Amino acid sequence: MGLLRRKTMDSQGATTSHEGIKTVRVDNRCDFSSYSDLCVSVVTWNMNGQVCYEDLAELVGNSRKSDLLVVGLQEVPRKNISRLLKAALLDSHILLGKAIMQSIHLYVFGTKDSDLFIRELKRDKRSLGGFGGLLRRKKGAVGIHLNYKGIPMVFISCHLSAHAHNVEKRNSEFRNVSESLFFGKLNPYAKPPQITVWLGDLNYRIQGIDSYPARNLINNDLQRLLTCNDQLLQEAGRGQIFEGYSEGTLTFKPTYKYDIGSSNYDTSYKVFLTNGPFQVRVPSWTDRILFKTQDSDEIKATLHSYWSMDDIHSSDHKPVKAHICLKLSKPL
Repeated sequence: MGLLRRKTMDSQGATTSHEGIKTVRVDNRCDFSSYSDLCVSVVTWNMNGQVCYEDLAELVGNSRKSDLLVVGLQEVPRKNISRLLKAALLDSHILLGKAIMQSIHLYVFGTKDSDLFIRELKRDKRSLGGFGGLLRRKKGAVGIHLNYKGIPMVFISCHLSAHAHNVEKRNSEFRNVSESLFFGKLNPYAKPPQITVWLGDLNYRIQGIDSYPARNLINNDLQRLLTCNDQLLQEAGRGQIFEGYSEGTLTFKPTYKYDIGSSNYDTSYKVFLTNGPFQVRVPSWTDRILFKTQDSDEIKATLHSYWSMDDIHSSDHKPVKAHICLKLSKPL
């Protein structure tokens, strides 16, 4: 487990230390039947306003067993996505709950009869602006809080502001959602969530390196060298966002921006002006899944996979998928 630890100055000039995001290695071994009390598959995907049933079916298909399947989608087109997902999961899962705010969706599926184990399920949303209507580029977050088999959990699907220079805006949006989602809607005497999972198009970019050198590293399977340029890890290290959260090692390629219909990075030469020369946007890990446990003495979360689905081509983003298993110190 790696930590990006940074020291910063607070408003009174005192030095404070921040852990940043805990980077955890993936343990590919998952004994579903004996080691874990609960296994959760999580997937996030910015659909770019496109829909392809075959891609959706591949998105939710998995050889791993899981109690819950959590699907977060952004830039969702005006289609009945819920019906398509239920059709793809007809033989294995049922829909337990969904939260929708225009183009931002969140679905929680469970295995057959899993609805018998839900004690509570609440939904909430927080708008952060963006374009609604025909463009369907809504920014904000939707969340689902549920108590499943006695484990209180929160899942948040979000879409934060775009563009490399909007770092502070994204930080502010993260804090806005964190402080306001479910505020006043939950029983104040109830046990806090034992695990919180954030997923979505967080839109943090790679900075400090030009596009073509970055692409050369990726083409040589050296994308790990770009993690020091990742805004999300940098801002977490400064104590601005995601304090105490964990994320898997970024071994997969940056998930944005691709030519639609391929696994080639953007060749449209859509450019921005920086000190005179034109530069192609730098490939970035905009799509992420992070998690945080409330009390490590009561619950342990193990990450068993964290990867991008490079064979899905209908969007300019690649989906990202994770498999998280929970073990309680006391039996359920």
